Amino acid sequence: MSSELLRLVGVHKHFGAQVVLNDVNFSVSPGEIVGLVGPNGSGKTTTINVISGLLQADQGEVDFQGHKINRLPMHRRSHLGINRTFQVPKVFRDMTARENIEVAARAVHLPMSEIDPILHDIGLLELASRNAGSLTVNQQKLLDLGRALATRPKLLLVDEIGAGLSPAELHVIADLLKKLSARGIAMVVVEHLLEFLNRITERVIVLGAGRMLFEGPLSAASRDPEVIAAFIGVA
Repeated sequence: MSSELLRLVGVHKHFGAQVVLNDVNFSVSPGEIVGLVGPNGSGKTTTINVISGLLQADQGEVDFQGHKINRLPMHRRSHLGINRTFQVPKVFRDMTARENIEVAARAVHLPMSEIDPILHDIGLLELASRNAGSLTVNQQKLLDLGRALATRPKLLLVDEIGAGLSPAELHVIADLLKKLSARGIAMVVVEHLLEFLNRITERVIVLGAGRMLFEGPLSAASRDPEVIAAFIGVA
């Protein structure tokens, strides 16, 4: 039996005449963190949108736990164990932090007794009664992550969680993602901050114009001629 949790095989996506993903192939194992990097417009967010079901691939297969999920809608994939965060947190601003977590918990019948441990994990237990709209950007990103955790995911798709955060805030989030990985939660992390990625994973996938340019250690990616060309814009 394969140890792969997620596998993308020959995934293509286009918007009109624009090819956004071109033959993307990779897999993720339980508890593994994979970094997804590339220049702006390279197809990173489109990739996790296809995995989560926000978009459907035009060609290729998305397999999860050995089953094709290409045509499943986003909510069905969530119930299978796929959830995500967003670059701009989509919290319910007029609800408290606790109520935000409770909404997600009720969707999967998570016992309310598990809400406090999640709030503790994301560092918001003492702010649980605060309205989400009054939280800092960093705290809202953590709350967005907490809501995803309340669905008991097997795979988390994390979209640029480090953008705009201080070094201290990045350190806290890196430690949290590693803790979740140790619990067996797999992650695909879209990120521009290579130093942050280097703290949480040794394996990255580099996209350029929707095509996979590199897969392997981050240190090796920085020496790959095709990767260098994609980032600095030369042939």
